[in-house]
Amino acid sequence: MSGIYIHIPFCKQACYYCDFHFSTNMQNKQHMVEAMKKELILRKEYLIDDKIETLYFGGGTPSLLDQPALTSLIDTVKTHYQLDPEAEITLEANPDDLSMEKLKELKELGINRLSIGIQSFDDQILSYFNRAHDSQMARQSVADAQEVGIENISIDLIFGVPNQSLVQLKKDLKSALALQTPHISIYGLTIEEDTVFGRWERQNKLTPLDEELASQHLQLIMDRLENAGYEQYEISNFSLPGYRSRHNSSYWAGTHYLGIGPAAHSYDGDSRQFNIAHNAKYLKALAQDTFPAEKEILSREEKITEMILTQLRKKEGLSLKSLKGDLGYDLHKERGAKLKDFQEEGLTLCLDEILTLTQKGKLLCDWITEELIP
Repeated sequence: MSGIYIHIPFCKQACYYCDFHFSTNMQNKQHMVEAMKKELILRKEYLIDDKIETLYFGGGTPSLLDQPALTSLIDTVKTHYQLDPEAEITLEANPDDLSMEKLKELKELGINRLSIGIQSFDDQILSYFNRAHDSQMARQSVADAQEVGIENISIDLIFGVPNQSLVQLKKDLKSALALQTPHISIYGLTIEEDTVFGRWERQNKLTPLDEELASQHLQLIMDRLENAGYEQYEISNFSLPGYRSRHNSSYWAGTHYLGIGPAAHSYDGDSRQFNIAHNAKYLKALAQDTFPAEKEILSREEKITEMILTQLRKKEGLSLKSLKGDLGYDLHKERGAKLKDFQEEGLTLCLDEILTLTQKGKLLCDWITEELIP
């Protein structure tokens, strides 16, 4: 089984924290759709003989595409790939795009999972982020999606916002839980260099939230969502039973996937391919029936790093047997002292050669990973 990711590189406006590839100039939107359809056809051998179990429209803002554009992309996938009839088809959306008419169109198209970028229910924070919606639009978009019969809904929330108090975060979580969506993704705010927030930080107009307080935020989130019946199946992802993201789960499991569109990545088990993050150059290349991409053959060390990085984030943990058997990396031999320290400090557990993070360890996941990789 494999997956396809389609990157839609357009947004109405730039969120001040975002460093994903996108453009606010949508003059070439239709040309981009045609180019992505061509790339799908040109690269149909990349996942040869694999059934497509998940199709994911990310971005950018995929909800900016109209019904004909989405229909043509989905039809191209169906024509040239083995799309599973029960495939999970996800579309990322902003609340301000999700009118009742739009939601009905999406359901008719076969979109069976929505990932709605709410980010916060605090209007001051939304304004600070330069989001195009307010809290009322956020709530209404979820309610309307549920009304048209789209049950599999995920919402995104950001924590660790400068000056964000625990009281504000508790209100956000209360609002999120009131919507009764079966999936919630949470992300700690990171200040990326090439963003408005990055510029503000250099100008001393922004001070990132203290790391200790950010850890308290994450602990609060884990406690509240667990008490509400959500399973933390990956560091940033929580779901009710049966509602894990199949597409994202495949990334962490090492499943092969094809990335379509500017800045999209692909993975075939032995290499990664990176499409150029430039709309005009991408369009020019596809007009010549080629696609501009860089290919990187993964070394053994890179494969080890990736396996530790992805699997340690999962609830099921990292199989030390698989790490040794598949890649010849004996973590007991290479990092035995570290493993012992982590377990004594209550950061990890190791049962039947499966290494997992404790609740305390999840707060230090990135650091623990860095200490274990080659």
